[in-house]
Amino acid sequence: MNDLVVVSNTDGVLEVRFNRPEKKNALTRDMYETVSSAFERADADPAIRVVLLTGTGDTFTSGNDVKDFQGTNSRPRGGSRFLPAISSLQKPLIAAVNGAAIGVGTTMLMHCDLIVAARSARFVMPFTSLGLVPEAASSLLVPRLLGHQRASAMLLLGEPLDAATALEWGLVNRVVDDAALMDTAREMAQRLAALPPQAVRLTKRLIKHGVSDVAGRIQEEIGLFTERLASPEAQEAFAAFMEKRKPDFSRFS
Repeated sequence: MNDLVVVSNTDGVLEVRFNRPEKKNALTRDMYETVSSAFERADADPAIRVVLLTGTGDTFTSGNDVKDFQGTNSRPRGGSRFLPAISSLQKPLIAAVNGAAIGVGTTMLMHCDLIVAARSARFVMPFTSLGLVPEAASSLLVPRLLGHQRASAMLLLGEPLDAATALEWGLVNRVVDDAALMDTAREMAQRLAALPPQAVRLTKRLIKHGVSDVAGRIQEEIGLFTERLASPEAQEAFAAFMEKRKPDFSRFS
């Protein structure tokens, strides 16, 4: 671990914070390695229910540190580990976007499950102006989320998106005042952490990786739903309902 990324665990929420504000949280190889390790730790540790990703200061991240790209013809080794780690993360991932999210700062959000944005947030993917192409599967995921024309404006022209428009287009779940960002994101994380953890992980898997046709997805859901009916998590939920009490899922992993 290095001090350019701060990782903390509170009540089952693993908070990962880019911590290089003097460089607008530009991502170095060591930072990628630390974040990747944190994601891998989250999936390996049953006590961790949710991952929360944010940045220190007035910028979520300005993207990759240019020095990591100069004179190289391949992605920095940290990035090559980071993308599989974030895209395959089994635990739910919340992003709290404080200020600008540039390049990979926006494309990584395509792999987050919930996104809270500060009113100062701005989303920019300036790949073509740098002589580059999109990464992190953004050429697939951005058009799927926003539609072809909106995706083309962002990916071809590098047009920025403000927080209000990002909410209107469905890129983010909520927009809040900058001062309320972390409280809002942490409250959302605690809500997730209080839910049955296996049910949450399986639901995320269905959303991200389920069978793509309707008939196949119905069958996949039926199989999992039937299994879940007999699960200890469901039995606790049903018992709490009958006993008119709040369910306690803290013993499950």
